[in-house]
Amino acid sequence: MSEIADNLPPEELAADEAHDDRPLKLAIVGRPNAGKSTLLNRLLGEERQITGPEPGLTRDAIAVILTDDQGREIEIVDTAGLRKRARIEAPLEKMSVSSAIEALKMAEVVVLCLDAAEGIHDQDLQIARLVEREGRACIVALNKWDAVPDRNATRKAIMERLEESLAQMKGIPVVTLSALTGAGIERLLPAVRAAHEVWNKRIPTGELNRWFEHALETHQAPLVSGRRLKLRYVTQAKARPPTFVVFGTRAEQTPEDYSRYLVNSLRDTFKLPGTPIRLQFRGTKNPFVEDD
Repeated sequence: MSEIADNLPPEELAADEAHDDRPLKLAIVGRPNAGKSTLLNRLLGEERQITGPEPGLTRDAIAVILTDDQGREIEIVDTAGLRKRARIEAPLEKMSVSSAIEALKMAEVVVLCLDAAEGIHDQDLQIARLVEREGRACIVALNKWDAVPDRNATRKAIMERLEESLAQMKGIPVVTLSALTGAGIERLLPAVRAAHEVWNKRIPTGELNRWFEHALETHQAPLVSGRRLKLRYVTQAKARPPTFVVFGTRAEQTPEDYSRYLVNSLRDTFKLPGTPIRLQFRGTKNPFVEDD
């Protein structure tokens, strides 16, 4: 474990040692006018943020503390709407978008608020990819659900688009709600807590290697330059998000498609839906083992 820790940036190690009694850091992000501020007001039970039909009313990232029904604190940040870079012109809006991105980076869980009546846009997917790149847990909130005429078709279309476009966050939790009326809002914070637990999950090394052995038996390691890779064992380097390291002879040459197979198998076996999973490969050289 020390070998792995020595190779992790100090800020990742510090983040991994966070105390459970600290407030969960939650950011609400999305395109302009998706209902983020209305959602925050509904969660707080008061009109804390200015809302209205005009996009862009929120100009800065605003942090507030909410105590959930289990007495645990959540620090929620409502952010300015994230729009395409080409549409960002005013200096104030550029600052607002920068503030929103910084809030996302500081968060542990991110609620991506979508206007369900409009469906999912490419910009929504770009925001989700940014969440994945930053290694944050993510919940999709389908807001304005009360305004959707064909809910079954809409949900199916959105879920299919998410599965196709966000392979690195397979199984991302989706909550349907109306921030305006409060319908479905009671499901959001439990989903946030569940996503946070997955994001923090640690798997014992013994269980990991039993899974790893079975995964290699199911689909053996590939040939690279005519020689089969010898992947020997796996360990979890950190959580937040779950990060694993596979060791073996020439392990660093593992092809991307086999890495994806292992990530998907990890996600399915250990119930890690929606959270980013980091899988690293480290080559080993053992003088007592032939490299053939």
